[in-house]
Amino acid sequence: MNSATDVFIIGGGPAGLAAAIAARRKGFHVTLADLAAPGADKACGEGVLPEGVAALRRLGIEIPESESCAFRGIRFLADGVVAEASFDGGFGAGIRRTALHALLAERAAERGVRLLWNTPVTGIAPDRVFLRDGRVLARWIVAADGGRSRARGWMGLEPRTAPAGRYGVRRHFRTSGWTDFVEVYWGREAQFYVSRAAADEVCVVLISRQPGLRIETALPDFSELAARLRGTEAASTGRGALTCTLRLPWIYRDGWALLGDASGSVDAISGQGLTLAFLQAEALADAMGAGDLSLYQAAHRRIMRRPALISRLLLALADRPQVRSRVLRILSDEPRLFARLLAAHAGTASAAESTLGGLHLGWLLLAS
Repeated sequence: MNSATDVFIIGGGPAGLAAAIAARRKGFHVTLADLAAPGADKACGEGVLPEGVAALRRLGIEIPESESCAFRGIRFLADGVVAEASFDGGFGAGIRRTALHALLAERAAERGVRLLWNTPVTGIAPDRVFLRDGRVLARWIVAADGGRSRARGWMGLEPRTAPAGRYGVRRHFRTSGWTDFVEVYWGREAQFYVSRAAADEVCVVLISRQPGLRIETALPDFSELAARLRGTEAASTGRGALTCTLRLPWIYRDGWALLGDASGSVDAISGQGLTLAFLQAEALADAMGAGDLSLYQAAHRRIMRRPALISRLLLALADRPQVRSRVLRILSDEPRLFARLLAAHAGTASAAESTLGGLHLGWLLLAS
């Protein structure tokens, strides 16, 4: 197989497919290759924040109600304290990764993306991609093959040191009538994230620093969640993955670019992985349209700055139970403050509003 394309994308997950759609909207001819078959399931949080839902809409993708569940905010639960706030910029969406992948793949095919499934990429050169049975000439080559990106190494853009990570396990359970909040249960050494993935199904994610910890063994320490899940039927097997915060000094080189987790990541505690990928896809398409990948580097840094800060703050709460207890009590007593901070998290607050919210929380912590 010898051919040519404007943009070649390595990796056919949500990030790669979003980039392919965004590039086609700029008029580029796009080819995408992935080692797996379409729709392969992977460990992944299955919530898309309102900012990500809006980005999908700009790509021409509407998440159907029949395959998703809207959620209106975030609820924290720990030590008998409940704090919750709603988004002020629309609803997020809980959707199975396989269903979201199918929507993206269908849209990419409709837009004319050449999709090469079950096609391993064996190497790259400055202007071409090597496949098992040929090569494809390309002006732009995009690596969207995940946090352990092989293509990132080929591009010489690997991080200088390996980041420390945490461990996540995801499983689905059949149950109806769950809340329309994403619920975060805080424990001594782990957190549970629970969101609706369908009308009769919830997605349960456990994150901790213990590689061997599983949902079933961790649940007894979360009595309220354990009681709510008692008697429910598992709807999927457990899937695990490493989550970490990774910042790379450079995410492009000549005509090569990194995207999604291959370009860096924030800990899954932020819940923003999918949203970041969709925003990066738009920024990359804009930069390729302008013929200047340095524009993508600058936009990528802007996109990652706020989630990286929020991730560090939430990890600090995870590691400091006494501080977490005080913060959650403040947020429970001050729901308007929590709503302001959530707006900063979801990208709907101005920089000034975000700063004021942080200062207000800091003052209340000092006064408590």
